[in-house]
This record gives sequence, structure tokens and C-alpha cells, in this order.
Amino acid sequence: MKLDFDTDDGIGTHATFGAIVLETDETLEPEFARMMALDGVALYHSRIPMVSDIRPETLGQMEADLPAAARLLPPSLGFDVIGYGCTSASTVIGSDRVAKSIQSVFPRAKVTDPLKAIIAACQSLKARQVGFITPYIPQVSERMRLKLEAAGFDISCLASFEEGDDPTVARITPASIVRAAERVAAHSPCDVIVISCTNLRCLDIIPLLEDRLNRPVISSNQALAWHMQRLARVDAPNPQFGRLFNCDLVG
Repeated sequence: MKLDFDTDDGIGTHATFGAIVLETDETLEPEFARMMALDGVALYHSRIPMVSDIRPETLGQMEADLPAAARLLPPSLGFDVIGYGCTSASTVIGSDRVAKSIQSVFPRAKVTDPLKAIIAACQSLKARQVGFITPYIPQVSERMRLKLEAAGFDISCLASFEEGDDPTVARITPASIVRAAERVAAHSPCDVIVISCTNLRCLDIIPLLEDRLNRPVISSNQALAWHMQRLARVDAPNPQFGRLFNCDLVG
């Protein structure tokens, strides 16, 4: 017996998102699952090869692998936005080249990455002085400082856990991140605290830190999810994930 069926527009009736996640990342997908749990929003993931040792050379290699990772996303879908989930590699490769690589597979999709999203978030929050926390080795952190300064921000304090092993980064406790943010805020004036790296577990501590420090706190995953939503005209406030989600995209 052959059965009849009907078709509809699928899950992403409001927006369809793709995320390219590092092979070694353990944090982005669980945090994105919470931030993207919205009616009419569909989220699909792909993974990209990445060794656990985070250095400029290993980060730069991912540029060549981006098209293959993008091709593992469902080809039948018209993606509104595709996010590349690596802050440090976006810094090394450059946001324009990241977008070019992904759009070679999905030419109509908008593309963002955590560095681009952090810049957009700071602009939308009208921040100028940034307290900056990373887990990276100094060579990677310094490149990111230069990118943010080139975008017009003053890095009032840069602090790092200086850990090059990505699985270890995923094990840094939220309490350690809280202590780091408090030290950075106490060190020098800043309009916003930026906590870089998609593998750091920040989502649950952002509201706590914002209340305690009385200023916005931005993490890589939070900024990337917010930027993807705003680029797709998804305007859900989601204040439980931080003050950023009350902001519209500037520009």
C-alpha cells in the first residue's frame, strides 16, 4: 500500500542557520542549542578538522578545510546565515577570507564568525574600552588584540590563561572564568568584558558577571549566536543570555 503525504516548509520557517564547529570543541553546540531554541529556527552543524594544539600555524590550516566542512551541511537548505565557530582562527585567517571560503559552497548565505560577531556586539553596545580575556598562548592573544584595536576599540586590559591545548580549555571551570573577569574589571576601566574562545563555558555565568560587575559581558558563543540571529532578522531578546540580546544590530 502506497501512502499519500503532504509537504510543508520544514523546520526553519523563520530562519535556517548552519554552524561549522571545531573537531575539538566541546562547548559551542550545547550553548547554541539553548540560545537557538526558538520557534521557526533550524540549526545544523558541521565539524572541521582541528588538532588540539592551538597555534597560528594550526589555525591557519583550517582555511583550506572550510569548503569541505561547509559541504557537509544539508545542501538542499537555503541557509540564512552560516557561522564559523572559531575565534582564534577567524583572527588568523581573517573574516573576509572565512566568508569567501564558505560562500564558495553556499553563495547566498550570510557568513559570520566570533571575531566579527564580537566587533559587532561591542559596536551595538557602544563600548569603546574593552577588558579582554582569552585562554590562548600569547602569540594568538596578541593577534586578536591588534584586530580589535584596528576595529577602533581600546583594550584596557588583556589577560589570558595561556593554555594551548583545546581539551584543557574546555575543562577550565566557570568559577575560574568568573575570577578572571573580576580581576580584569578591577584592573582598569572598561565598558565591556569580552571573554574569547568558543570552548570556554561562559553562558551560565554571563548574567552573574553582569550583575556583579555592572557592565555587559560578551562571550564568543553568545556573540556568534546573537549576530547570526540579528543578521537573519531574528529579534528574540533572550535577556537570560546577557544584555547583548537586548540590542539590535548597528549598521
